[in-house]
Amino acid sequence: MPTIAWPALPPYGAWAATCDTLHAHTQVLGKLAVALAPPEPQLQHAALRLTARGWETLPLPAPNRSGAVLAGLDLHAHEAFVEHSDGRAGRVALRPNRAVGEVTRELLDVASSLGGAVEIDATPQEVWWSSPLDQDEEHATYDSEAVSAYFAAATRAALVLAAFRAPYRGRCTPVNAWWGSFDLAVNLFSGSPADPPSPDFIMRNAMDAQEVAVGWWPGDARYGRAAYYAYAHPAPAGFEGATLTPPAARWQPELGEYLLDDEGSSADALAFARSAFQHACAVCGWDPALPASAAGEPPPVS
Repeated sequence: MPTIAWPALPPYGAWAATCDTLHAHTQVLGKLAVALAPPEPQLQHAALRLTARGWETLPLPAPNRSGAVLAGLDLHAHEAFVEHSDGRAGRVALRPNRAVGEVTRELLDVASSLGGAVEIDATPQEVWWSSPLDQDEEHATYDSEAVSAYFAAATRAALVLAAFRAPYRGRCTPVNAWWGSFDLAVNLFSGSPADPPSPDFIMRNAMDAQEVAVGWWPGDARYGRAAYYAYAHPAPAGFEGATLTPPAARWQPELGEYLLDDEGSSADALAFARSAFQHACAVCGWDPALPASAAGEPPPVS
């Protein structure tokens, strides 16, 4: 990727209320995907995508079998929307002082009017709050300038992750937008199974294969600034002992991940992703052909 520096996303604390509201809105999209998409390994059916206009589901089977519906957040127009494959669409404005609960109820009404009655489990996941999404009056802060800054940073990160995964010859995910942890990530698999780290629903379904994950998130209450991260599952003893590229990359013991603060350099971010993956493959004993392919040296096509 070209060496281009971009302005960094402000620290989480500077836009925390808006960040949490936006995060809650993405959870509604994810719940629609869970309710309608055919289940896939590692919960891939629940993942969203970052597109040129915001967060979106893939096309989902309409409950009334009339075609497909797609739900998303247009972060340019600042609207939530649902579109039907026949061309019909409905939109719900995202604006200051409009609670997540109100937006959720309206968006579900739009989805039902376009594709048939749909119900979701409105319980939020992997977050510190507990109000059901369709009753959430707590999250109503929406600063459009902060959202635009986030979307620009997320787009740049998604391009880095896409460039990193592109040459890999093993099984891997696309650049997923995860609505539980509000991050972007690619997961690269060795082809071997693994024991999940815990028996809860997400862990036993999402982490039943040997993998390395590389991603980006905008910061949260635990770590207050945007950063790239990398981890391996399962991680053997000594995984945390590497010196990665660039020098600013470091092990974060509280999170159990390698981190590189996002300071706007695509070159540094791509170097971090490749360095972390090479280290993980070496200590986890992966087939050497796999990390070689991720480094841009795929095996020849015979």
